[in-house]
Amino acid sequence: MQHLRTRRLLLATLVAAAVTPAITFAQDKEIRIAHVYSKTGPLEAYGKQTQTGLMMGLEYATGGTMMVAGKKLTVLERDDQGKPDVGKSLLAAAYGDDKADLAVGPTSSGVALALLPVAEEYKKILLVEPAVADSITGDKWNKYIFRTGRNSSQDAISNAVALDKPSVNIVTLAQDYAFGRDGVKAFKESVKQAKIVHEEYLPAATTDFTAGAQRIIDKLKDLPGRKVIWIVWAGAGNPFKIADLDLKRYGIEIATGGNILPAMAAYKNFPGMEGATYYYFGIPKNPVNEWLVANHYSRYKSPPDFFTAGGMAAGIAVVEALKKTSGDTKTAKLISTMEGMSFETPKGKMTFRKEDHQAMQSMYHFKIKADPAFAWGVPELVREIKPEEMDVPIKNNRL
Repeated sequence: MQHLRTRRLLLATLVAAAVTPAITFAQDKEIRIAHVYSKTGPLEAYGKQTQTGLMMGLEYATGGTMMVAGKKLTVLERDDQGKPDVGKSLLAAAYGDDKADLAVGPTSSGVALALLPVAEEYKKILLVEPAVADSITGDKWNKYIFRTGRNSSQDAISNAVALDKPSVNIVTLAQDYAFGRDGVKAFKESVKQAKIVHEEYLPAATTDFTAGAQRIIDKLKDLPGRKVIWIVWAGAGNPFKIADLDLKRYGIEIATGGNILPAMAAYKNFPGMEGATYYYFGIPKNPVNEWLVANHYSRYKSPPDFFTAGGMAAGIAVVEALKKTSGDTKTAKLISTMEGMSFETPKGKMTFRKEDHQAMQSMYHFKIKADPAFAWGVPELVREIKPEEMDVPIKNNRL
């Protein structure tokens, strides 16, 4: 009996010894990337575009092999539903249980703020795309956070280029959460000549804008000079409905930044409206964008959208970093590689700033044209605002 037990123990030991190297070998031949994003929830449309772009970016940067340094890239999709607590537990499980080497996402700024400490706890990189709030690379930042997405300051500075002139009175209309409040704060800091006369914050799920619009009209209607409502809005709800209240009677204009194509259908009613955008498929002229537009049209019978380009930029950044480390996924190696790293995207060159890991990138000053060939207002380029023209503040207190 004792002899039989000894044989079983020896056999179990041999099996364990055989399995462990196999698992290690499999992990050595695979790089696991968790993508935590809003597959469902209020920002579902943004999340799905990001996922499409991420996969196209990985494909483009690997020449279609989905391999780097002999290792297969595996993407683990996780749906945070736009809920911070869900996102937090999913990222912890991805890093801890699923052995993800790094993560990309999320869609919502509120979720992103919940994820930052998880990356720090597990000491693994979180590449933020497309959440926008300044605080992500600002006071809530840690060294494991990089961002390809633009931040609120980049949005605000580029939009100020279009609106910041003497004798302009501006009211801001934004959602009452991190994205909206950070966006308005950054815009106020960027405006030097125009005057911000009121800030209007409404719940993120607002569908009836009447009361907010009336407050805005009351603030602007009797003022001299140019009168502008600058809108910062994401997801559901159509704040452009405020135009139904006959703003023209008071000489009030609407201005806003870029958005996804379905949301820009509302822009068609405002020819001549100015603003700045992160991306529109017809604007950048470079080989990466040409590839994205051609392949997106052939696969999906539609142009790539706002967040598709961002997802692609994130995928390219991941691959370029891994190429430089020869597939080494050790966090310290990746951080030192990515700090200051430049890479080509559908928007042209991006560079991760060493101080806060924010991607420095171009933005585009546009003027809306109503073109019968398109269902949306077409943002025609006024001019490219290059990274070196934008004094994007460093807000993370690292220095």
